[in-house]
Amino acid sequence: MWTKLKYWLIGPPLPTRDLGEKRLGKFHALAAFSPDALSSIAYANQEIYLALAVAGSAGLILTFPIGVAIALLLGLVALSYRQTIYAYPSGGGSYAVSRENLGVLPGLVAAAALLVGYLLTAAVSLTAAVEAIASAFPVLWSQRVGVALLFLVIITLANLRGLRESGMLMAVPVYLFVASYLAMLLYGLVRLILEGPGSLNAPAPVVPLTLALALRAFASGCTALTGIEAISNGVPVFRPPESRNAGKTLLVMALLMGLLFVGSVGLTQGFGVTAGAEETILSALARRIVGSEVAYLIIQAATMLILAVAANTSFAGFPRLAAILAQEGFLPRQLRSLGERLVFANAILLLAVATGVLIVLFGGDTHALIPLFAVGVFLAFTLSQAGMVVHWRRERGPGWWWKAALNGIGAVATGVTVLIVGVSKFAAGAWITVVLIPLLVLLFRKIRGHYDQVAQQLSFQTPASCTCQSAAPRVVIPIAGVHRGIFDAMAYSCAISQNVTAVYVELEPGAGQKIRAQWKRWWPDVPLVVIPSPYRTIVRPLLDYLDRVDGEADDGQLATVVLPEFVPAKWWQGLLHGQTAWLIRAALLYRRRHLGFQRTIIDVPYHLER
Repeated sequence: MWTKLKYWLIGPPLPTRDLGEKRLGKFHALAAFSPDALSSIAYANQEIYLALAVAGSAGLILTFPIGVAIALLLGLVALSYRQTIYAYPSGGGSYAVSRENLGVLPGLVAAAALLVGYLLTAAVSLTAAVEAIASAFPVLWSQRVGVALLFLVIITLANLRGLRESGMLMAVPVYLFVASYLAMLLYGLVRLILEGPGSLNAPAPVVPLTLALALRAFASGCTALTGIEAISNGVPVFRPPESRNAGKTLLVMALLMGLLFVGSVGLTQGFGVTAGAEETILSALARRIVGSEVAYLIIQAATMLILAVAANTSFAGFPRLAAILAQEGFLPRQLRSLGERLVFANAILLLAVATGVLIVLFGGDTHALIPLFAVGVFLAFTLSQAGMVVHWRRERGPGWWWKAALNGIGAVATGVTVLIVGVSKFAAGAWITVVLIPLLVLLFRKIRGHYDQVAQQLSFQTPASCTCQSAAPRVVIPIAGVHRGIFDAMAYSCAISQNVTAVYVELEPGAGQKIRAQWKRWWPDVPLVVIPSPYRTIVRPLLDYLDRVDGEADDGQLATVVLPEFVPAKWWQGLLHGQTAWLIRAALLYRRRHLGFQRTIIDVPYHLER
């Protein structure tokens, strides 16, 4: 039943020969790599507005200047990453660039920052998507968590099916969003010129306008830069010439980001738009420009769709990076395994669960999640650009000094932004990311240390005894009763050894006498040991018995344990039975070595028919 349900949800297995990425032209590549970047204006504008609104009209008049400053930073970062595209045509993710040029530890810091960034991108994009549609349908505002989780389930299933980043599935939401917003901004600009600026009905100031408040608004708005590095990570999927096509696509994406961001911020201030408690500032701007009819609903639907697609970008990036780290031993190796649908299913499920936990913990509130967001993103930016400076100095090709200077300026700019974001948003939640990234780095090193120890112990270079034991093993077979389910186990035990002992742990006084009588009828030549258990446990008395008889044995060997286990015909029937054999097996498996040998455990299943 589980297999049929799984295939219905995610599809049947795919052969390995189907593995491979389709090369993308610039049109589809822009749709594949830009959703995260383009959609970020939906929450970046909102965060600038919320940060400045507390200072009333005095704060809101800084909206456009702050937007311009962020756009300039956007241009600088885009030019810096364009350098990365040409230097790393095989894909220059922040982890690869930082590790190669700065060392393992900075690389792991970048990897931790990226993983946190992917996780928060998924959570922020989904909650922002719900807020966009809830602004048009306020009845959904109180159901944000449930709707966001529903979106999360849909995206997770789509990715487990093997959803690719190309094709019209990505192109439609992206280009619908771009077309609808550019049309709205152009129409709004014409109206602003004809009608003149609107009056600003700002709420009463709660706090005075200060430099700290302005910096906090700048830090909040810097989330508009998220996703700009995506193209540099995926250069190999572009059609030849890969670097040139990727570089052009990056510039187009940055230009669109700048137009949408500065245009929407400028019109918000120009029209004096403010938003209510249950509406985003972009929704309020759209209402002000196009009204509340069909055009408004199209704009909100386009915003919701591109935000959902932006969340899907994390489901492409997170599993790939996790697989790279797992391949190098810094994450569990299960994360590098391709599932039946040729996707990293374990990493997708891990991201889905973590994203769902964040959505629930923060009540589906984008504003509450944003403070955790920008630290990791800009830290990865900074390490990547600093790594590029080292790269150019090492290569010293034509014009290396101005390339290094450009990346150096980018590293300084994003590094300063990290400090601004970290300090201004620390108390609001950025401390979580500041603490989480070092903890992840420690986890990476701990996992790698474990794998190194395992490799050393499994190596043939480690001294070990390779002698074969010619003597037949001593066999101990735990039983829970005398029934058909133990016949095969007894037959196997007697076939491999003449030294077989059955063990029954007596949970109720007197129960052992009945078992002895039944036992003598079927196996009179095989001794049965009855062990009283005054505390009604099975595993501990059995382990104590094994330790005692092994210690008394003169052959220096540990007894082989044969476990009879009946298997129900239906999965749900297993819930109606105890898991004693599993508990015994787990206890024996993880018991440390004794007397220099490892105990052998043999399962003998008996399958029930119905």
